[in-house]
Amino acid sequence: MGDDIRRILFDPTLSRLIMAVVGILIVIALVRLANRSTGRYIRDTDNRYRVRKFITFVGYLAAVIVVATVYSDRLGGLTVAFGVAGAGVAFALQEVIASIAGWFAVTFASFFKPGDRVQLGGIKGDVIDIGILRTTLMEVGEWVKGDLYSGRVVRVANSFVFKEPVFNYSGDFPFLWDEISIPVKYGSDRALAQQLIARVGQEVVGAYVPEAREAWKTLVRRFLIEDASVDPMVTMTANDNWMTFTLRYVVDYKGRRGVKHRLFNRILEEIEATGGAVALASTTFHLVETPVLDVRLHGDRPGPPSNVPV
Repeated sequence: MGDDIRRILFDPTLSRLIMAVVGILIVIALVRLANRSTGRYIRDTDNRYRVRKFITFVGYLAAVIVVATVYSDRLGGLTVAFGVAGAGVAFALQEVIASIAGWFAVTFASFFKPGDRVQLGGIKGDVIDIGILRTTLMEVGEWVKGDLYSGRVVRVANSFVFKEPVFNYSGDFPFLWDEISIPVKYGSDRALAQQLIARVGQEVVGAYVPEAREAWKTLVRRFLIEDASVDPMVTMTANDNWMTFTLRYVVDYKGRRGVKHRLFNRILEEIEATGGAVALASTTFHLVETPVLDVRLHGDRPGPPSNVPV
């Protein structure tokens, strides 16, 4: 029995397996120790996240190197077997492989990064983690309006970067164009209405303009795109019911709801201060003619007409 135990312990296959397992355990322990140490030495949340992801990637690479080193002398004889098995695995795990390829694309092609607001796989939200197989989003919208968090954490396969458009709200240009429309009653002072809306726009969102202009210039130099204006702009249209003044402006991608609230509040205050020179419009109905009403009263027994002699 002692010889059997000795033979098992000194078996080359078993010893290689033990060496591979021990090497992987050492790599896992070092990766966990390094990740814990980042919290003490790196205070910035964004940098700490990136360092931890890099350490994890290095850990995966080190584990592969350990296994390859232990079985290096046997890898050559298994080439054909690996080729046949690899074809079957590639067919069965094509979605997984596509997700891994998507992770490489996201990491090295700058599709998006943690902290960006994106729409991926039909889901809109803020990127809170990018894994090898899935990207984790904190969902925005759905039943909640105004680009606010719904509270749901969504994991989307990385393969979606090859299947559907990726909308990045904060990538190369971290601003969005937005607009509000104000219906103004006919008979109001049009020039005054346009003036006060433009003044409020400059007051509320004018601070975004310098930074947005520089970011847009960078985008124009990088891509074939027109040099659009980022200053607040007021335009007017008219229909049968009222005049509509539209304020177009740039805003930080996370501040749309708050900015709209301030804009509407200030515009209403300015309109009220005009003393009726500018008035908001509402839907009204105007009856231009009343039709003739013919009312006839009948008793139980209809009698002869009054103008017919009996």
